[in-house]
Amino acid sequence: MDAHDIAEGRARWQRRYDEARKRDADFTTLSGARVDPVYGPPEGADVPGFERIGWPGEFPYTRGLYATGYRGRTWTIRQFSGFGNAQQTNARYKMLLGAGGGGLSVAFDMPTLMGRDSDDPQSLGEVGHCGVAIDSAADMDVLFDGIPLADVTTSMTISGPAVPVFCMYLVAAERQGADLRGLDGTLQTDIFKEYIAQKEWLFPPEPHLRLIGDLMEYCGTQIPRYKPLSVSGYHIREAGATAAQELAYTLADGFGYVELGLSRGLDVNRFAPGLSFFFDAHIDFFEEIAKFRAARRIWARWLRDVYGATSEKALWLKFHTQTAGVSLTAQQPYNNVVRTAVEALSAVLGGTNSLHTNALDETLALPTDEAAEIALRTQQVLMEETGVTNVADPLGGSWYVEALTDRIEAEAEAIFQRIRDMGGDGTITAGILRGIEDGWFMSEIADSAFVYQQALEKGDKRVVGVNVHTGSLTRDLDILRVSHEVEIEQNKLLATRRTERDNDLVRRRLEEMVAVARTGGNMIPSMLDACRAEATLGEICGALKDEWGIYREPARF
Repeated sequence: MDAHDIAEGRARWQRRYDEARKRDADFTTLSGARVDPVYGPPEGADVPGFERIGWPGEFPYTRGLYATGYRGRTWTIRQFSGFGNAQQTNARYKMLLGAGGGGLSVAFDMPTLMGRDSDDPQSLGEVGHCGVAIDSAADMDVLFDGIPLADVTTSMTISGPAVPVFCMYLVAAERQGADLRGLDGTLQTDIFKEYIAQKEWLFPPEPHLRLIGDLMEYCGTQIPRYKPLSVSGYHIREAGATAAQELAYTLADGFGYVELGLSRGLDVNRFAPGLSFFFDAHIDFFEEIAKFRAARRIWARWLRDVYGATSEKALWLKFHTQTAGVSLTAQQPYNNVVRTAVEALSAVLGGTNSLHTNALDETLALPTDEAAEIALRTQQVLMEETGVTNVADPLGGSWYVEALTDRIEAEAEAIFQRIRDMGGDGTITAGILRGIEDGWFMSEIADSAFVYQQALEKGDKRVVGVNVHTGSLTRDLDILRVSHEVEIEQNKLLATRRTERDNDLVRRRLEEMVAVARTGGNMIPSMLDACRAEATLGEICGALKDEWGIYREPARF
């Protein structure tokens, strides 16, 4: 790009910046020096390829979605939390919000993630251990008691039973008197990544996609501010994928959901802004920053050039980030505070829209209150003390960062082509379904995980406290232990609710839901009615399993 085009770009950026709202803050260094809101090539310079970098707030958004960067608005601090029963988790949420958290992110226990009730025989020993137990809309009432859902953005990390859990959330909001059209937050819903990595599915792919399509349609007309689908690369990376694989598989899943929306006759300019993403921030600092920058660029280009989006917001890739759980170590756990801070900084420098920081003890158990507070304060130190919010994309133009961004983008594009070729019809969706059926994704991730493990065992990759610098004075941590009494009490409560509800009404509502499942109608209204009648998660998912069957993963060696 020549000097004239670069100057025109800077002028466009300046107009956007001048028109945008800025925070009332001190945008100077610790020593009091004024810093500019953005930096770019010197005046009069020719920079070949600068159109791939550009300016913050304009296509291809490599440098961020907003001309102001974090001068306009900082990222949302959204700490992922949930344990025990709804009452215990409600107390943790109030602690986090009172300590400065900006939004809620709900962690569910394993039975809930698998669409089972707490008293299901397969739930034994798992109730409340890796998240909060939710059996019906009544539990949602308790979970958000005293927390006005009309005023708090809420993210829910669940995919297989995401739609009935979301319906329970809507019922809880109705009971609070909230206007559902004003609700804001994000539901994960991403079933592709379950087949690829996390393995928490309920049905074969086609019924899951039908439910997701119904949810996209319903939210588009009834709850326009809520993001019904957060495409998750986090679990793909945690399973052992490389940075490029995480990026490519995640964006490919996103393209698949775009194709789903288009197949429903939805307007891409209206539904694409409701898609969001969830990435892992791992320990290789610069590689992670490059991954986030490449993600925005790829998404914008594909939405415009492949799927025909024309509105700016449809081209925006908004994403939440969580620091890498797999980077945490049980050995010398206080080192995890440092790892988390570095990973969080990479997410911020990569332009994340919201962020969760892991606690130092999460490799051993759910976080204690003290560990959760340190994790929260880590974000607040970054936000308030480091100066990283003063400049939009401060690393943009770095030879190293730009080279890494280009490399990861090229690797991702090669993977997209492989996925398209597998499908045979030129669509990403067909390739994903074929890759799931053949076990291709699972095999590719397993190979990457094996290569890393070999490097770790040989000492080529070093982890402090594990295979280098292993001497330590660290004492054992006091960890959070969820009592078995939680399961006993939850099952008693569930039994009482079943006795007190109108069971004939529940049966009729479930039958009506299944009847809609046999047609092409949208299933959300009938599922909402079942939740209003206090049908349990296990009853709703069980009725649909009876209708649609269950999924068996192919063996791959």
